[in-house]
Amino acid sequence: MTAVIVKSPLLLFQDLGMSELLLIALVVLLLFGGKKIPELMRGLGKGIREFNDAKNNVRKEIEEGMKETPSTTDQKGA
Repeated sequence: MTAVIVKSPLLLFQDLGMSELLLIALVVLLLFGGKKIPELMRGLGKGIREFNDAKNNVRKEIEEGMKETPSTTDQKGA
């Protein structure tokens, strides 16, 4: 029998040190330039904010649905 090893994508970033992060930041700065980086970060922030808002809305709808009492048609009566 063979063992299947499942690697998480986040394990890729486990061994990143400070020098590697600085190198990545330098490459991003060279590729996009100093003027584009604030725009990219602003867009990323908006995307994360919209995702969190949608997630919270779904959570509220589920919680409200769980709080609703069953209607009289759902109950078996005499």
